[in-house]
Amino acid sequence: MKYCSECSAALYQAIPEGDNRPRHICPECGTIHYANPKMVVGCLPEWEDRLLLCRRAIEPRYGLWTLPAGFMELNETAEEGAARETLEEANARVEVTGLYTLFNLPHVDQVYLLFRSRLQDLDFGPGSESLEVALFDEHRIPWDSIAFKVVEETLRLYFDDRRTGRFRPHVGTIRRISGNPRRYQTVMLQSE
Repeated sequence: MKYCSECSAALYQAIPEGDNRPRHICPECGTIHYANPKMVVGCLPEWEDRLLLCRRAIEPRYGLWTLPAGFMELNETAEEGAARETLEEANARVEVTGLYTLFNLPHVDQVYLLFRSRLQDLDFGPGSESLEVALFDEHRIPWDSIAFKVVEETLRLYFDDRRTGRFRPHVGTIRRISGNPRRYQTVMLQSE
């Protein structure tokens, strides 16, 4: 952030009085600009024993498979955003049934909220951000072509829970291992 959104003056960074971290501050109007993590919302669209995945038509991770998800918009709930992203990326209508995973990704300033959902029908197809969409059972998931660690972790938890017959919410943090952009450490904070 370089300029104040209130008055257009150049910003500087400092720790405001009573705060504990550097913020962008406007020397002209005094506005303190807070940067917060982005919320990513999405679905695990279920149909019988299969899940709907999308093959990405955009960067990052073009051509790899993911769950339909994206940034939450203003004036929508997390559940509404997850259903909207599923419609946009897979032209699929879902009934959101509950929060499944919450993952913190501090290395990219994101929080992922992924919801279990039921496909309302089999009328789906690629949206503008997807090359293709398809239903996969556990043994056909393209594990070597999953776009993001958070999606891989969520899928593994889902299939583990399905084997036990008990789905429960999971909360964790995924951190990039220093010096290696493709290695991560996952720490689960809650798996009831």
